[in-house]
Amino acid sequence: MESILTINNLTKKFGYLTAVKDLSFTINKGNVYGILGPNGSGKSTTLGIVLNVVNKTQGDFHWFDGNTTTHDALKKVGAIIERPNFYPYMTAAQNLRLVCKIKGVDYNKVEEKLEVVGLLERKDSKFRTYSLGMKQRLAIASALLNDPEILILDEPTNGLDPQGIHQIREIIKQIAAKGTTILLASHLLDEVEKVCSHVVVLRKGAKLYSGRVDEMISSHGFFELKTNKQNELITLLENNTSFENIKVEDDLVTAFLNTPMSSEDFNKYLFEKGIILTHLVQRKESLEEQFLQLTDNN
Repeated sequence: MESILTINNLTKKFGYLTAVKDLSFTINKGNVYGILGPNGSGKSTTLGIVLNVVNKTQGDFHWFDGNTTTHDALKKVGAIIERPNFYPYMTAAQNLRLVCKIKGVDYNKVEEKLEVVGLLERKDSKFRTYSLGMKQRLAIASALLNDPEILILDEPTNGLDPQGIHQIREIIKQIAAKGTTILLASHLLDEVEKVCSHVVVLRKGAKLYSGRVDEMISSHGFFELKTNKQNELITLLENNTSFENIKVEDDLVTAFLNTPMSSEDFNKYLFEKGIILTHLVQRKESLEEQFLQLTDNN
């Protein structure tokens, strides 16, 4: 697969604080990557380093094939890492034409990109009349003017209302569907689960997980069980290789599967062993549960 960005053993220290710690991952063309982690986990610092606005302490990174200078590579990158900053007294179209002039891009891109973000009808409205969500969408249009190979977004839905959040996420999906690679930083599990194909989970600057989102949540799930023969049930589960982990809270037994199994087959198996269940629920682990397991173990 063609790589867009490769990060190797990247470290950034601010005095005694290590913001990014020995971080390595690769972003391949045509996917939507999420850097997921709580505030202070090193997401923005990592983006700042690869965009040349923060100096690294150790390690390295390279864009594309590695033979392109970062300066030249960034001409093929679109990024929004701060709050949208346009001239309030100018219209959306005027602001974007100014960006075109700076980037050396043809003015005909302005209406094309305004249409992508759903702002074509408001192109002649002054920026100061825009809602926060519209301002964020205009910033995305601005970042798309040079038809970048990768679009980088830092917390793209921060501070938006539910409608604004939905609009931004739909726009991201549409841009990705047309082949643009996307890298977004987010502290929202829901965002990554709904928008991203791949995820890098950070905690205190260190990588906890890197891979496909669907593989992260592709566990075989778990059963929630209750029975009047709890001790016998626990013994049976612990000796069954289909289960990797058993948790007990009061009268509720949670059994985590490591192979696929239907509730019907499982119920029949227990009945044949003389255990009748008073409660049986089969659940799938969400990204949130996976994330909490990752962060609890570190």
